[in-house]
Amino acid sequence: MTRLPPPAPIERVLVANRGEIARRVIRTCRRLGIATVAVYSDADATAPYVGEADCAVRLPGTSPTDTYLRVDLLLDAARRTGAQAVHPGYGFLSENAGFAQAVADADLTFIGPPAAAIAAMGSKIGAKRLMRAAGVPVLPDNTVESLAEVGLPALVKASAGGGGRGMRLVHSELELADAVASAEREATAAFGDGTVFIERYVEGGRHVEIQIFADMHDNTVSLFERDCTLQRRHQKIVEESPSPAVDDDLRRRMGDAAVAAARAVGYVGAGTVEFLLDRDGKFFFLEMNTRLQVEHPVTEWLTGLDLVELQLVVAGGDRLPDAALHPRRDGHAIEVRLCAEDPFHGYLPSSGRFERIEFVAVEGVRVDSGVESGSVVSPHYDSMIAKVIAHGPTRRVAARRIVTALSQATIIGPKTNREQLIRLAEQLESLDDVVDTGWLDRTPIGDPPRPDIEQVAAAALAVIGDQAARRAVLASVPANWRNNPSQPSEIRLGDHVVHHRHGFDGAITELAVDGHPVDVQVAHDVHRFRPPIIHDDRVHLLGGRYVLDVRPRFTAPDDSGRAGSLVAPMPGSVVRVLVNVGDIVEPGQAMVTIEAMKMEHQIVAPAAG
Repeated sequence: MTRLPPPAPIERVLVANRGEIARRVIRTCRRLGIATVAVYSDADATAPYVGEADCAVRLPGTSPTDTYLRVDLLLDAARRTGAQAVHPGYGFLSENAGFAQAVADADLTFIGPPAAAIAAMGSKIGAKRLMRAAGVPVLPDNTVESLAEVGLPALVKASAGGGGRGMRLVHSELELADAVASAEREATAAFGDGTVFIERYVEGGRHVEIQIFADMHDNTVSLFERDCTLQRRHQKIVEESPSPAVDDDLRRRMGDAAVAAARAVGYVGAGTVEFLLDRDGKFFFLEMNTRLQVEHPVTEWLTGLDLVELQLVVAGGDRLPDAALHPRRDGHAIEVRLCAEDPFHGYLPSSGRFERIEFVAVEGVRVDSGVESGSVVSPHYDSMIAKVIAHGPTRRVAARRIVTALSQATIIGPKTNREQLIRLAEQLESLDDVVDTGWLDRTPIGDPPRPDIEQVAAAALAVIGDQAARRAVLASVPANWRNNPSQPSEIRLGDHVVHHRHGFDGAITELAVDGHPVDVQVAHDVHRFRPPIIHDDRVHLLGGRYVLDVRPRFTAPDDSGRAGSLVAPMPGSVVRVLVNVGDIVEPGQAMVTIEAMKMEHQIVAPAAG
């Protein structure tokens, strides 16, 4: 292994990233007494991490190519603020060998592996050749010209990146050209490199990865596995350790293979070697992520180690501590990724302002969040807004803590995948025999959750009170007072109709939801237990788990004119128009492809025309 010269002491770190991971790095640096420098785009000017750093430098613009991917601007920010080291976080330039080398050439410490190791593992095509030579099991693959040596089904994959971007599943030769073109576009947008290749797709496989750590003193260790099988569109949303599919012998063999992979490229720092595990217990190298993973808190809960602190220790030239060289596992840890997206409508990304986002304290639960109340989610970056990580003595306890933390949170703003995560955590143990990396994509998610009639009635009480409080005329008259109380008043909430009758004093005497009577006192009790929140012409129940539109009494003319129109469900850039003038289209036919939050989404015709 190549020995590196000892770096200068690290007293100030520039965090070349944004959001949750920037806050995470800043938190550990602050605990260790290390000053931090944040960088921010115009879209992130008010993001929480910017104010938490000791100083911050603006990167003019909003797109990643103009800001977080500008090596010159990042190095200039480090020079102007006196930073001795750069932490790349994950994503953006974290696995860019050129960036790592540029940092080193600027006499700064790169808190990550050597540029040569990043380059060796940065191309998945080249990395697989290296792994074969090192004796690590590898799946058959080929270039994009032919499927003959790979077989079907196959997976088109971006060579330069990960995170599910630039990946397309192909079931027939006829699908290949479109899959390759789409994957190349997405890979170019996400990583600046559109190179793709084809790999055999193992049906029924699990995604199991090994966290490794290496220092400059020939120490390379495995910090055990994480199971990341629950994915949507090749992007992880649930990670846990230990894996329910890995026993002690398999854990040792996978750990040994991961360590061999790291040693083959002279690795230093934190890294993750990802494997595909088939139903027969055979595992195959997928890729090595030469950075800190999104799901690193799972390993931190399990081992009691701070992986960011270990990165700083190793980058400073010190040996890994004994606790890392001889790690211990304690209990079970689970992480879920809270994303600004709607899983009930094809995982469409959502953006906008979070009016309120609050998590209650739950024993054994940690929340790593990139947002807080008032934060704005823009369409320019990844959809993940927070991670909820739970630890417990058993898997069942950890899963219950995830459910409790998500259920009791208040999230008012853009749509999120909270309900999907709750459902997955509730049934985690029952999925072990059926789940694989494609299970979530082919399994119907079901319908969005619906409130019961008592909760709808409580929502109606909140709306009545809100309308009365905002009334500009006759404000002293009791809410909903009528000189003829014999006839009920009506409120429409979503697809529910609530009728309510008042006495002469304005007090509600009767309530009915969709024709079903509701005890007025029960509705008041539900309202008091967890008051509904009125925001943006909607009423949010149970901290935003259920959302009901407050329907106007009369339809606005512009709304009636939108019926049957093709309306983009989120802001984004049109990358392909799939129809021509004069075409006859059918309901559900793809019309345009939009790029938003680094992913491509097809917008379909709502009606024939």
